[in-house]
This record gives sequence, structure tokens and C-alpha cells, in this order.
Amino acid sequence: MGTRRRNRDGSAPARATGASFFERVYEVVRRIPRGRVATYGQVAALLGSPRSARSVGWALHALPACADVPWQRVINSDGRISAGSRGLGARIQAQLLRDEGVRLDRAGRVDFRRFLWDGNAGG
Repeated sequence: MGTRRRNRDGSAPARATGASFFERVYEVVRRIPRGRVATYGQVAALLGSPRSARSVGWALHALPACADVPWQRVINSDGRISAGSRGLGARIQAQLLRDEGVRLDRAGRVDFRRFLWDGNAGG
């Protein structure tokens, strides 16, 4: 029998597909405080799947419009709203972030030194 892959900390890796993964993504995103942002990769790492940033994006993309998940608080590792969110979705996301006090610079980037969530419940 082969050996199972493990994360660096010895824990078992999370599966990066399926409804249970999506639900776990939503649980983490719900913990991001108002006025803070996280990256797709950061959410994936908090789930124990640091290489699953793209799957985090798919999970958020699959959200119904009425979901209670603050999806707007997840941005890319460059501090920008993801390219896949161009158009109306990007404008809505930017406005929701501004409404929470998160500022985007002229280039559309968020200052991680000010607004990046540290992964703790309190922000």
C-alpha cells in the first residue's frame, strides 16, 4: 500500500473538490471580519490545502446570490479583484469593499499592510 500525502504540519490534506470543500471555504470566508480582506491562497492554506486557491475561487463563484458569505472580502494575491470578476461583478465587489471601509488605490489594489486579515477570529 502506498503512503498518504501529508501537509508540512503532518495533518492530512483537505480534498479540494466537492460540496464539503465548498462548505469549508464558506466557513473560513465567514470568519473574515468586515473591513478586512483575504486572498484565495490564504483561504486555501487555512483549509490545509495551500495549492487549492483556484478551487476557493470556484467555490465562491458557485455561491447563490442570496448566500450569507461575504465573498467580496476575497481577492487575489496581487491585492486586486480577480480578473474573472471584470465588469459588473468587479464593480459590485469594489463597492461592497468600499462600503466596509476597505480602500482600493488608483490601480485597483488593496493595501495588504492595512487590510489583510491575519487569519484569527478577531481580525
